[in-house]
Amino acid sequence: MKTVIVVGNGMVGYKFCEKFVAKETSEDYKLIVFGDEPRPAYDRVHLSEFFENQDAKALEMAPAAWYAENGIELMVNERVADINREEKTITTAKNRDFSYDYLVLATGSSAFVPPIKGVEKKGVFVYRTIEDLEGMLSYAAALKAKNPNAKAAVLGGGLLGLEAGKAVMDMGLEPHIVEFAPKLMPRQLDSRSSQVLQLKLESIGLHIHLSKATNQILGDDAIVGMEFGEDDVLDVEMLIISAGIRPRDELGKSSGLKMGVRGGIVVDHKMQTSDENIYAIGEIALYNQMIYGLVAPGYEMAAVAVDQITGKTDNIMAPEIDMSTKLKLIGVDVASFGEPFMPAAKGHSIIFENKTQHLYKRINVSLDGKRLLGGILVGDASDYSMLHQIYLNSMPIPSDPSQLILPAGDGGASFGSAMDLPDTAVVCSCEAVTKGQVCCSVKDDGNETVKAVAKATKATTGCGGCKPMVTDLVNETLKSLGKVVKERICEHFDYSRQELYDIVKMKNIQDYDELLDTHGKGNGCETCKPLAASLFASIFNETANKQDTIQDTNDRYLANIQRNGTYSVVPRVAGGEISPKQMIAMGRIAQKYDLYTKITGGQRIDMFGAKLHELPLIWEELIAEGFETGQAYGKSLRTVKSCVGSTWCRYGMDESVSFAIEIENRYKGIRSPHKFKGGVSGCIRECAEARGKDFGFIAVEGGWNIYIGGNGGATPKHALLLAEKVDKETAIKYVDRFLMYYIQTAQPLMRTAAWLDKLEGGIDYVKDVVINDCLGIVDQLDKEMQHLVDTYKCEWKEAVENPEIRAKYTHFVNSTAADENIEFVSLREQKMPAPWA
Repeated sequence: MKTVIVVGNGMVGYKFCEKFVAKETSEDYKLIVFGDEPRPAYDRVHLSEFFENQDAKALEMAPAAWYAENGIELMVNERVADINREEKTITTAKNRDFSYDYLVLATGSSAFVPPIKGVEKKGVFVYRTIEDLEGMLSYAAALKAKNPNAKAAVLGGGLLGLEAGKAVMDMGLEPHIVEFAPKLMPRQLDSRSSQVLQLKLESIGLHIHLSKATNQILGDDAIVGMEFGEDDVLDVEMLIISAGIRPRDELGKSSGLKMGVRGGIVVDHKMQTSDENIYAIGEIALYNQMIYGLVAPGYEMAAVAVDQITGKTDNIMAPEIDMSTKLKLIGVDVASFGEPFMPAAKGHSIIFENKTQHLYKRINVSLDGKRLLGGILVGDASDYSMLHQIYLNSMPIPSDPSQLILPAGDGGASFGSAMDLPDTAVVCSCEAVTKGQVCCSVKDDGNETVKAVAKATKATTGCGGCKPMVTDLVNETLKSLGKVVKERICEHFDYSRQELYDIVKMKNIQDYDELLDTHGKGNGCETCKPLAASLFASIFNETANKQDTIQDTNDRYLANIQRNGTYSVVPRVAGGEISPKQMIAMGRIAQKYDLYTKITGGQRIDMFGAKLHELPLIWEELIAEGFETGQAYGKSLRTVKSCVGSTWCRYGMDESVSFAIEIENRYKGIRSPHKFKGGVSGCIRECAEARGKDFGFIAVEGGWNIYIGGNGGATPKHALLLAEKVDKETAIKYVDRFLMYYIQTAQPLMRTAAWLDKLEGGIDYVKDVVINDCLGIVDQLDKEMQHLVDTYKCEWKEAVENPEIRAKYTHFVNSTAADENIEFVSLREQKMPAPWA
């Protein structure tokens, strides 16, 4: 039996083990793995998630038991100190010797710490391991105990630096990013996309400092600031260094392996070093004179090394490594593929930029306009998977390539189907799974769910970015086999939302227990309960008060719960119109209950910090002043935004405020698969942003243009034209029908934009349904909408006036006392929740 020793138990070292034990010949080898951290391999890509739950086990690639079950001898907390190539042995720091037939070096990298004066001071950390994070958490907690407004800086504005910025926010410290270059993510983004990313990050609370060279770290024993130059100082009490990585290649140097000029162990296309019995993979391997810091190339290296050792010598590394990547940094999509930076002599760049929505898309196409060469996406990377495949497979692109990145028009996206990809297209780069393997897993092996395909092929089990495409491939393959692709709600109901909607409606079921007993099984869950509650509301206009135990938390208490356990109160301000008397009343009530107030993006006032027992008291006073619930907590109409229109504006074509008020009062309280919003603009200057809403009206010469299926948020979409130059009554009628059709047919938690994208026939089909009545249902849609309008009830008023409902608004089941553990701190003459410990 031959012995394979793996030095390093990071993500790539683990992947080597996983692929090795999957080989039929693995029983002919003894596998020994050394890791110098005190735990088995964990997911370093998602390291920042540790700040959310502080659960190291949740990041494990596999538990220690997995190694034992697969015959792997795992040595944690033991560093390999020396290699004797002549004797083919290694010596550990514990002075233990082990012999090998093959040695695999997967020691990864360490954080690069610049030679800055004072870097050894307390409060200075690197961002690399779980132990590093535990040290940060402990130090941050001590800082906040002394100063609730403590600040922390991150040195480095690259990928890891921005992840560290998220960590600072999670620890409740004021975050500052310090970058030497004049832009963020200098290796991945061009100047314009970097500016868009910077605007987005600043909007969520990060302070960005560019073109800063740190001269020294200030403080006696512990850090108190960073000095960039004379009179240029940033006061911070903690510093996280994330200025890049350096390969941990000491073993290569000390054992005389061939090294790169700037570090890294030189390997060939077999992952062999200058010693044929020693392989190097991951971030210590210098391949093509480059160190690859992404997971996918490391996994590919692991697979090649496994095949070479076990005799499958025809598997070698590709001549070029694809460095395309998609990430979500602090909730912001960032992706690049192919050649993100391209000289003008090689091709043309097409750019779409919308700084108001923090959106940037750039594609680079060949000079003849026939091939996609690369691109950058910031703010919305939903199209990354398909763009990446078009690039990788040299697929044809539209004659007008701008269609690939511009917001979808009436014709929709220009991509086609994932089924159009060649079978050799790699859809999961982390695990090198092709489209053909996914489809064959369905057709030949009978794996008919994404979960089953993932188990069989490992697709989606890495970063997860390929899951939408894999899902499409599984569903389309099933359809090609003549099988019905069913969207089950959950394990308790073997129906889609649309099927359950019809059951509830046709059988007049108005109770969740009855629905579960007659058409479901088990006890229900947090997926089907709120969904059923939504159906009862959409069909019968039942308020959230009737069956409160099946509601989401926010619906159950008719208010949005905030991070310290208090609630926000948002009265309806239809169309954004509010009288001075109402503003004074709202100010008085907010002052009385010491609420933080903020104007929302939907032209109303949000009041934060209400304790549970205060909610009915606040509502009671608001109702007395003519207010009612704004349903800010529900999957329902939020607002109908308006400009001032012809009432005041010299450009106004029609009275947009009155129309917005009428529309908002018409649709208020209507529950739907997801929240929806409207907008009414008095002219084509579009001050109400009606085309960024689920439905919108724009006044033009001759009437109103109607737009549907738009939304802001993480994946903004422009609404599409449903009808033009119609009168107000017709406009309302068409939107009535559109909303009812959406409510009846959309999947759970699906916005109108996503629903319209996936609806066969798209906008043209919706026009046929709601205008041309191709299904013969418009009379029914009209009737059902009018029923919802006529039976509206204010849920706040219902809760205030019903003693049984009102009684649930207490912090404790056995006492009416207030919760005295809720803490606030001051914020610009108002208050905010105290930072989390």
